[in-house]
Amino acid sequence: MQGILRKKLRQGNRSAPSFEEHTQHQCDAMNATAGKLEDYDCPKCRNKGVIYFVGEGGEIKCRECACMAIRASMARIRNSGLQNLLDIYTFSRFQTDTPLQKLMKSTAEQYLDDSDGSWFFVGGQSGAGKSHICTAVAGELLKRGEAVRYMLWKDESTKRKAAINDEDEYDRLISPLKAVQVLYIDDLFKPVYDDRGVRRQPSPGDISLAFEIINSRYIAGPSGVTIISSEWTMDELQRIDPATAGRIFQKAQDYCISITPGKGRNYRLRRQKP
Repeated sequence: MQGILRKKLRQGNRSAPSFEEHTQHQCDAMNATAGKLEDYDCPKCRNKGVIYFVGEGGEIKCRECACMAIRASMARIRNSGLQNLLDIYTFSRFQTDTPLQKLMKSTAEQYLDDSDGSWFFVGGQSGAGKSHICTAVAGELLKRGEAVRYMLWKDESTKRKAAINDEDEYDRLISPLKAVQVLYIDDLFKPVYDDRGVRRQPSPGDISLAFEIINSRYIAGPSGVTIISSEWTMDELQRIDPATAGRIFQKAQDYCISITPGKGRNYRLRRQKP
């Protein structure tokens, strides 16, 4: 009996947890609980996206975990459509063996230093590195936190032209191209050649679609930044559709590069030689 009394006395002497300690225990338990966010394993928030703490007055509060910035960057890359290209087409991998290649890289770097909402255009010779340098520019803008969307012209234009008679579907497909912060159009008016090897002019449907997208982004001002690569030079685009070409040139200006087709300028073929 005396042993039981001594045990009860010892228990009675233990002080109950304070309100602050109880609240901190709750925070610790909440922070220890695993969340369901994917793509990135964060040891700080355990994939919840938030970290709980005790604020003034003992109230439990939460703040956004630093991992959310990483998750947002990963989502931008995934949503851009460039995920498989960004590790390949970088500035460090862009070769500058010729004056033309040096010009392309220096112009791209200068463009990234310019924050006035200008556009970036590279057109002309196939295999000259147009898609490479444009993808590198888009990748750098993604790293800065800007939302970028990739549009491979041949594939994306076909989908939208096929939906032209379905107004709701057409709007659903074209609205993101108009609204995204940065649009990268790769291979604008991808050429088609006839049996004689003569390059055909873009179809009226392509021209109409290009003008709709370009004009919408032109009107949007600094929030409609557009990066464009094409096998057509700016002079050739001017002959295809002056309205579209004029808007591109006006927005690109100093960041408009046209590469006249010529011997030795297809660097892709040159690198394949033994």
